Amino acid sequence: MPRRSTTREHIRNIQQSKGSYLVSIPIRIIRELGWKQRQKVIVAKRGSRVEIADWPKKGT
Repeated sequence: MPRRSTTREHIRNIQQSKGSYLVSIPIRIIRELGWKQRQKVIVAKRGSRVEIADWPKKGT
């Protein structure tokens, strides 16, 4: 599969799976944040936007 052009890199489709909706995050962003597979994150609605943030670690 060819790579997307950089101008369309952040455009994603919403998919449905078993009653949930999924949106893929570009691997470049995941690597920059240092996130790993199965890591917990917080998903929050902020006005008309969705915010995804790292789950706070214990003791912080």
